[in-house]
Amino acid sequence: MTEPRLPQPGPLRGLYAITPEQPDGSRLLAAVEAVLAGGGRIVQYRDKQSPMPERVARARALRTLTRQHGACLIINDDLALARLVDADGVHLGGDDGCLAAARAILGPGKLLGASCYGEIARARAAARAGADYVAFGAVYPSSVKPDAPRATVDLFPAAKSEFAVATCAIGGITLDNAPPLLAAGADLLAVISDLFSAPDIAARARQYQQLFAQ
Repeated sequence: MTEPRLPQPGPLRGLYAITPEQPDGSRLLAAVEAVLAGGGRIVQYRDKQSPMPERVARARALRTLTRQHGACLIINDDLALARLVDADGVHLGGDDGCLAAARAILGPGKLLGASCYGEIARARAAARAGADYVAFGAVYPSSVKPDAPRATVDLFPAAKSEFAVATCAIGGITLDNAPPLLAAGADLLAVISDLFSAPDIAARARQYQQLFAQ
């Protein structure tokens, strides 16, 4: 019997916390736990620097932590790691593998996300390949990816009118500049710096979640 499509218990909507590069694994786990305590229910583990054994250990620890909070864990750009730790899904960039193949490997019970930058055609293809959400960005100048191509807010209503997958905004998002993205139809706000650099991470996560209730 096919498992129900994740995430549980709610739809793909809300704060989408993406982990920062953090050399201290214990500090990373503490920061993610604060996000979850603040109501965050979707976490993407993104790590471009740590050696593979450390990445595996961190992913397993995050898998345990997210399960304790009833949250989803997405692995960035590494389908094998996602399967190894039984993550809830994987997010693939434009050059990180075939979406249709990833969907076939993941099966219907896992999440598949795709970076679509500023291209509606790429999002259209991702939806056809079985993506659960498409990410547009950078919607604002990004300190994490300063050279990232820009995406305009009109992509969100355009995507909504054409295909039935969730839309995610990413790039330079703060509490102050997030409302126009939600008004345009973004379902998810992917945040790194404004969340994990906050003096009170749990409180900042709570503030982001409250934006979706307004």
